[in-house]
Amino acid sequence: MSAEVTVGVTGDAAVEGVGRRGTIGFWSDALWRIRHDLTTMVALTIIGSMIVLALGADVLADHVFRISFSKQDLLRIFERPSFANEPAFWLGADNLGRSEIVRLLYGARVSLFIGIVAALVQLTLGLALGVSAGYFRGRWDDLVVWLISTLNGIPTIYLLIIVGLLFRLDPISLVILIGLLGWTGEANLARGQTFAWRERDFVIAARTIGASPFRIMLRHIVPNILPLMIVTGMLTIGGVILAESALSYLGFGIQPPVPSWGNMLTGATGFYYKGPHLIMVPGIAISLTVLCLYLIGDGLRDALDPRLRGSHAVKRVSLRRPPAGGRR
Repeated sequence: MSAEVTVGVTGDAAVEGVGRRGTIGFWSDALWRIRHDLTTMVALTIIGSMIVLALGADVLADHVFRISFSKQDLLRIFERPSFANEPAFWLGADNLGRSEIVRLLYGARVSLFIGIVAALVQLTLGLALGVSAGYFRGRWDDLVVWLISTLNGIPTIYLLIIVGLLFRLDPISLVILIGLLGWTGEANLARGQTFAWRERDFVIAARTIGASPFRIMLRHIVPNILPLMIVTGMLTIGGVILAESALSYLGFGIQPPVPSWGNMLTGATGFYYKGPHLIMVPGIAISLTVLCLYLIGDGLRDALDPRLRGSHAVKRVSLRRPPAGGRR
């Protein structure tokens, strides 16, 4: 009996000791939960592999596949995917005899670049305007709300089509355009969170001792809303990739010969019966990428939830605790 009592006290003391010492920080707790979330880790692995392959597209094209994304081979028109082919044609060839796998790698570079950088632009603009509007309020808040309402009242896809019709868009200009038009959701979220955080005791105390508004926003408000904004940013990347694909599919986005997943679909729609793989390959790439990004966003949302902070310490101690009636 004495052994059982000792075990129970020791286990509870260990859990309480972890809580008293406070050795488990917010980010280390979130990292532990991400590493133990199988779905999120698989999604991260897939996205990381795609990024590595996209960055190494030049090396792979020169030293592995030994063909460029624009080289044509009219003898291989509509060649079907097969591992019996040369490595460059494992995923088949398009209507001009170009390697589908090489074009997919270069298309990944363009689509992922646009998605990630445009999402960063949106996150930066939304965070800056939303936090400042929520903190200062008054006329500045009215101006930011008017901008948000105006941009939300304009259908983004139609505006992108008009700009793409008037100007030839390259990846850089498309990133800037999508970033400048798509920050309203992040700004609304940051503004609403700032309204709540600016009335907290520690923010009022910082204002009382003379801290500048910039310091209060940067050191006290932004760190508290950043986890939620990170989750929103991951979901935004998937939305931007879909927007770029739709725009390029309609012929107003990235223009050939530069490949993107969207314009690869555009060139394949007229040849579905001759080469169905031309639609399936980029279509699967887009679907898998967006799905993985949404899964990562969902995993980050759970990992960054402050209500679950420190829960893994209890799990570790409970796993080490012997069963009732046993001996240490």
